[in-house]
Amino acid sequence: MRLNVNGRIHQVSASPDTPLLYVLRNDLALNGPKYGCGLGECGTCTVLIDGVAARSCVIPIEGCTGREIVTLEGLGSRDAPDPVQEAFITEQAAQCGYCLNGMIMTTKALLTRNPHPTEREVMEALRYNLCRCGAHIEIIRAVMRAAGAAVEARD
Repeated sequence: MRLNVNGRIHQVSASPDTPLLYVLRNDLALNGPKYGCGLGECGTCTVLIDGVAARSCVIPIEGCTGREIVTLEGLGSRDAPDPVQEAFITEQAAQCGYCLNGMIMTTKALLTRNPHPTEREVMEALRYNLCRCGAHIEIIRAVMRAAGAAVEARD
């Protein structure tokens, strides 16, 4: 099976019903997407498929052929991070970092379809991405920064 991941074509030898997450992590050594719940509910495994945020733990690879898959590693690099990654770094929008992949990938999809979201739209877009550390305020500020909105510290 052929998959287009981060702009490169990969020939994958796996059963068609194998979850995309397993192929990304185990076969392609892309560790941005994380295994969280395995049910598509927590968001740690989020990738972009044709620009739309998708939970890779519940998507079989057979549904991904002929589509463009982007992982966290495909957004930017350490030397040239994507503006969303840069905003998360600037706002220090992480504690343990486990949810970060899902937050960043969901943000990227949001800003692609709505470059200037309101804070309410940001909260709605991220509501199904779980963060147990409580970095929600910093995450929202990072998304607003990435959107180019004025960011104000709140007490």
